[in-house]
Amino acid sequence: MLLRQDGQVTRLHLPPPKMVATDVDGTLIDHDERVSDRTRAAVAALVSDGVPFVLATGRPPRWVDPVVEGLGYAPLCVCANGAVIYDSSTDRILASYTLDVETLAEIADIAERALPGCGLAAERVGASAHDAATPQFVSAPEYEHAWLNPDDTAVARHEVIAAPAIKLLIRMRGADSGQMRAALAPHVGDRADITYSTDHGLIELSAPGVTKASGLVLVAQRLGIEQDRVIAFGDMPNDIPMLELAGHGVAMANGHADAIAAADEVTSTNVEHGVARVLERWWA
Repeated sequence: MLLRQDGQVTRLHLPPPKMVATDVDGTLIDHDERVSDRTRAAVAALVSDGVPFVLATGRPPRWVDPVVEGLGYAPLCVCANGAVIYDSSTDRILASYTLDVETLAEIADIAERALPGCGLAAERVGASAHDAATPQFVSAPEYEHAWLNPDDTAVARHEVIAAPAIKLLIRMRGADSGQMRAALAPHVGDRADITYSTDHGLIELSAPGVTKASGLVLVAQRLGIEQDRVIAFGDMPNDIPMLELAGHGVAMANGHADAIAAADEVTSTNVEHGVARVLERWWA
């Protein structure tokens, strides 16, 4: 495997990682949302060698099941861009970090002024991935989904921000996510962390300091693993904090330019088994 740095190509000589963390969409799975046989085999080999494998995703816990099935392994998961630590083997939420109602109301007002015509939605979490005590995803009438979401509960705008949320989602059809973030960030300040995992007019806000990196720190501490012995894989801006935190950050060739710039290495695309190609250095 080769490292691309400042246009140069050099061979890498890295020690085996003590933990592997990977994004899901655009990274671990292909365009059909499947884990390839090659990737499944590489993950199985490192797990059998006693190395923890962690999912670090923008997905909520309830969307982890198909990935677990594809892997044939139920890992610890950093979900909702770091807002939730989830044990998929026991279907238990280990920790969650939310935006409070007052902050949600402030940000909603700011967003509607800075991004006229935007729609709002909120992601919540219970005690397990499929906790049905309250709706886990609620959206206002103006919210247009960036992808299919069968879990959506349509509510009035004031109900979206009526309970603490692990994520506030702001959607503008036809907009550029990076431009949305740039327009909103100066007004939000330190009230929330803002990121995005798609370029198609969707930004996601979490509690201050909550990122995939903060979630990965918690998991590494829980497992007693040094951060500099972690390898992390990702493809989008919401992966950047994790790529920078890890001892070795690997971006996908299909990734966003900012994620590629933040990484130590660029592997092949998600459909070309990019994650497996790196792991096979040690677990062929």
